[in-house]
Amino acid sequence: MAVTSTQNPRLDQPFLNAPTLVYTPVAINSTATATANQVASGYITSTSAAATAITLPTGTLLGARLGAVRGTVFDLFIDNTAGASTVTIVVAVNGIQSAMGGTLTLVSGVTGQAQFRLMFSSATAYTFTRVA
Repeated sequence: MAVTSTQNPRLDQPFLNAPTLVYTPVAINSTATATANQVASGYITSTSAAATAITLPTGTLLGARLGAVRGTVFDLFIDNTAGASTVTIVVAVNGIQSAMGGTLTLVSGVTGQAQFRLMFSSATAYTFTRVA
């Protein structure tokens, strides 16, 4: 899901009027490289009983799928609440983990959710940051 905006948010508008986003989850239940389409869904789940590593697609593939240009920002949610082991996110070629990025490992269970932000510096390169 991509949102294009040319306006800055207005601070005088209450956040309760903000739209609620509903995603259709895509499952990755074993160690794999996520496709650009899976990441573009915006919401990935894992229910694996074994430790799972999800490698992100290259900046070129993901940038093409999202129609990215410098300044494109995309949020990705990973949900491991139904999993029984950890999920680790691995950045790929032309993806760089931000120095402010935090851990890329999600525990299982009720706290096993995370939000990541991808910020594109070009059509083929992004910085990956854990924001929640």
